[in-house]
Amino acid sequence: MRRSVSERVVFTLKKSYLFPTYNKFPITLVKGSKTTLWDDEGKSYLDCMSGLAVCNLGHVPDRVKLRIQEQLEQVWHVSNLFHIKAQEDLAEKLVTISCADLVFFCNSGAEANEAAFKCARRYHQRVHGNERYEIITFEQSFHGRTLATLTATGQEKVKDGYYPLPKGFLYARYNDIQSVRSKITGKTAAIMLELVQGESGVHLSEPEFVQELAKLCKDKGILLIVDEVQTGIGRTGSMFAYEHYGIEPDIITLAKGLASGLPIGAMMGKEKLREAFSEGSHASTFGGSPLSTVAGLATIETLMEHGLIERAKKAGAYAQDKLENELKQFPIIRAIRGLGLLIGIEITEPVTPIIQKLHQNRLLVLSGGTHVIRFMPSLYITNDEIDQAVLILSNVLRELEGITN
Repeated sequence: MRRSVSERVVFTLKKSYLFPTYNKFPITLVKGSKTTLWDDEGKSYLDCMSGLAVCNLGHVPDRVKLRIQEQLEQVWHVSNLFHIKAQEDLAEKLVTISCADLVFFCNSGAEANEAAFKCARRYHQRVHGNERYEIITFEQSFHGRTLATLTATGQEKVKDGYYPLPKGFLYARYNDIQSVRSKITGKTAAIMLELVQGESGVHLSEPEFVQELAKLCKDKGILLIVDEVQTGIGRTGSMFAYEHYGIEPDIITLAKGLASGLPIGAMMGKEKLREAFSEGSHASTFGGSPLSTVAGLATIETLMEHGLIERAKKAGAYAQDKLENELKQFPIIRAIRGLGLLIGIEITEPVTPIIQKLHQNRLLVLSGGTHVIRFMPSLYITNDEIDQAVLILSNVLRELEGITN
């Protein structure tokens, strides 16, 4: 419902009872369809955020909506002490389309990564009887906000005020195999890698580095964990980003795009890990609920039947070419990089005021670090919509340069 001016002022000034943990944009979004969002004033926006790479099918996708509506009339929650058909079906589907053999469901990417840490440690300590517990991650990485996952994150800003942190995490330089070798000890249980570091600025793993890392893990008996929380479910132009690199991780973590906006996370692993995650070793009250898993199954089916993965690959290539051709005229553009529809535009100055201006011009994007704009639209985005987004960005940069010059 459209609010009057007085109602909007009151709403804006009203005291919030939420902890102020988010620096929220001054927009209230109330409706969405495909790549378009509308605010409470009726303004429409071209959405190139996708709810932080969550709404890969766009907003309110038909098949997912229908499955959720059907499930709402049946049962919402029964707990994991009972068999849940949709959970089994989604697990089977994920195994079929990946290199994994087993799935554990939870509620978020952070929980999926927590499960991966626990599974890796227990695999070594209970299955192999050794004392390995250390996890190597990478500088600039991002793996979540729980105590263990923020400790695993290779960015100091997320750790401020949370000391002492859990022990057992070490950080290597990204794309530097010698740095990884220098961190390995007799206590190394696993190495966790994002193939595209999204939150810190869309940095891509180099193929040779990934191949060497996979071989190193195999030779040393170290588990390789690939964090696909942001890159999975078609975002990069393949179902999973690891497919671009010709490797098979021991553990894969998923979340964001898996259920088109319903909370879900998944840790997927090889058969050899079955004994490590045996009865009573881990649990999640809400993980793999009937609602989230029917949404996940409908999401995967839509991706595969509508050819959206190939579409993401082609749209991503088109978007990068368009951005490079149109933005090369601006001296403040430092680099454009990405994989599929996960694209970073690096700028020589802080992007916060630019993003604010883009939002005012009805284009929704977000930052990746202080100097990168992240472009993560729905996999349904058309070339015309990409052209529209690039035009808005060009106009804003032109206006900015006119002011600064």
